[in-house]
Amino acid sequence: MANPVILSVDDDPVVSRAVARDIRRRYGDRYRVLRASSGPEALDALREVKLRGEQVALLLADHRMPEMTGVEFLEAAMDIFPAARRVLLTAYADTDAAIEAINVVDLDHYLLKPWHPPEEKLYPVVDGLLEAWAVTPDAASAEIRVVGHRWSAPSFKVRDFLARNLVPYRWMLSDDPEGIRLLDAAGATEADVPLVVTAEGKALIAPTETELAALAGLTVVPASDFYDLVVIGGGPAGLGSAVYGASEGLRTVLVERRATGGQAGQSSRIENYLGFPDGVSGAQLTDRARRQAVKFGAELLSAREVVGLSEAGGARLLRFGDGTEIAAHTVVLATGVSYRVLDAPGLADFTGRGVFYGAAATEAPSCVEQDVYIVGGANSAGQAAVHFSRYASRVHLLIRGADLTASMSRYLIDQLERIDKITVHPHTAVVGAAGEDHLQRLTLCDTRTGEARSIDTSWLFIFIGAEPRTDWLDGVLVRDGRGFIVTGPDLLAGGRRPAGWSLSRDPYHLETSVPGVFAAGDVRAESVKRVASAVGEGAMAVSLVHRYLEAQ
Repeated sequence: MANPVILSVDDDPVVSRAVARDIRRRYGDRYRVLRASSGPEALDALREVKLRGEQVALLLADHRMPEMTGVEFLEAAMDIFPAARRVLLTAYADTDAAIEAINVVDLDHYLLKPWHPPEEKLYPVVDGLLEAWAVTPDAASAEIRVVGHRWSAPSFKVRDFLARNLVPYRWMLSDDPEGIRLLDAAGATEADVPLVVTAEGKALIAPTETELAALAGLTVVPASDFYDLVVIGGGPAGLGSAVYGASEGLRTVLVERRATGGQAGQSSRIENYLGFPDGVSGAQLTDRARRQAVKFGAELLSAREVVGLSEAGGARLLRFGDGTEIAAHTVVLATGVSYRVLDAPGLADFTGRGVFYGAAATEAPSCVEQDVYIVGGANSAGQAAVHFSRYASRVHLLIRGADLTASMSRYLIDQLERIDKITVHPHTAVVGAAGEDHLQRLTLCDTRTGEARSIDTSWLFIFIGAEPRTDWLDGVLVRDGRGFIVTGPDLLAGGRRPAGWSLSRDPYHLETSVPGVFAAGDVRAESVKRVASAVGEGAMAVSLVHRYLEAQ
C-alpha cells in the first residue's frame, strides 16, 4: 500500500512551502506530504486520495484563510477521513478559534506559527500525533465494506459494532448497484445480509462480533494464560483500572465483550467531566484512554464475554463463552450497566429496525428532516437529544415525570431549553408500536389521564433504567436485590463478614465477597453514576489490588 498522507493547508504560499518543507524533511521517507492553498483545493485532494484507497494520517490547516476557515475545512475533512489527526495553525493566539475547533472537530492540537526551531516546537507534536494514529485500528486496517438492508437488525448490529470500535467501513445498501455486485461476487443474495467484505476481498456473511473484531485487527486471543490483574469491562471504570494497573507494573488485560467506552463511549458530548471545560465526546475520551492503556502495556481483548468466575487457591479463574479460561491474582469487575428494555406491545419486533437502545450514533445521519423520539430523563437521554437535533427536523423527549430537574444535570436542561428543535413531553409513556418491515407508528399515553394518541415516526431511542449485567455471578458474589455487586463495609452484616470469607481481615472498600475480586463503577451497589466517579473507582481499585497482593 502507498505511504499514508500528511496534508497541510495554508493560503500563504511562502508559509505553505515552509510547512511542507519541514514536514517532508522529517517524515518524507514514511509519509506522502501534500500541500494545498485553500480549503476547497485540499478537500479535492482528499477525495482523490480516498478514491485511490489510501490513508490520511495528519491534517494541518491554517485557521484564517479566505473562502473556508481552517475549522470549516477540518470539519468537512472529518467526513472523508475521520481517523486523521487534526492540527489547527495560526500566527497568533486565537482563543475563540481554539475553543471552536475543540467543540466542532475534536481538535488534537493547536500550533502557533512560526515554530522555530521545528525540532523543539513542531516535530515532538507531530511525532506524538502520528504515533497515536498508527496504533489505532483505523490506521492498521484497510476499509471494510458492509452490504445490508436499511431496516435489517443484523446489519445494524454489524455497523454499530464497527462504529463503536472506531473501525472505518463503507456502508452500501443491498439494492444499490455496487451492493448488488458485491452480493453476486460473494454468491449471496439480499436475504443473506449483512455481507462484510475486507479490502483483501474476503467475504463473510452475517459474521459474529468475534469474527468482525479479528477482521478489523482487534485482539481477540489473550497473549498469556495468567495475569496479575484482569479487568472485565471497558467503560470508564475499566479503562481507569487498566491505565493505572499497567502504568504501575501489573501484567494487565482488559476484557470487553462489545466495545470499549461503555455507555459513556456513546455520548455525543460529555460536558461535566473535569479538565474538559468545552466538553469531550465519549468516543474521543474512550479513544484517548484506550491508547493510554496500550501505551503503558495493557492488553485489550475485544468481543470476548466472560461467563464464569471461580477461585483456584490463590488464583481467580475466568471462563469465556467459548469454554477457554485465563487466570489472575486479582480481578476488577467494571461491567457497567445496560439500558432497561421498554416493555410495550410491538417494540421488541422493531429492535434494530427503528427502535434502538442507547445513542446508536450510526443512525443519526439517516434521521435528517425526520421526527425523532427519545425516551428517558437522565443525562444520556439529554445528550442524545442535543446530538440528534443537528440532524432531525424535531426531537421529542418523552418523560414520565413533570420535568427533568430530578434526573438531569442543570447545565444540560439549560442547553435543551435553548434548542428550538427539542420538545420535552412530560407525563408521557410509550405504550405501543406498529409498522411493517420497520417502526412506523408509536402509541403515546398521558400518564395522568390515560389518554392515548398515535404518532408517525421511524425513530425511537430508549434510555431508561440501569440493569447490571451480573447474572453470570449469581451464587458467586453477594449482590443486592437489583443485581448490583455489594462491596466493602456493606458486606458486613451485624459486624459479621460474608459467608465463605477466608481472610482474617474485613473486605477492603471496593472488594467483593470473594477476596482479590473488586468492583468499580456503575456495576457496584450504591456507586455514583458519573464518568468521573467511575474513573476514580477504577484507579482506587488498583491501589487496593496492590494492598491485596502485598499481603499475600
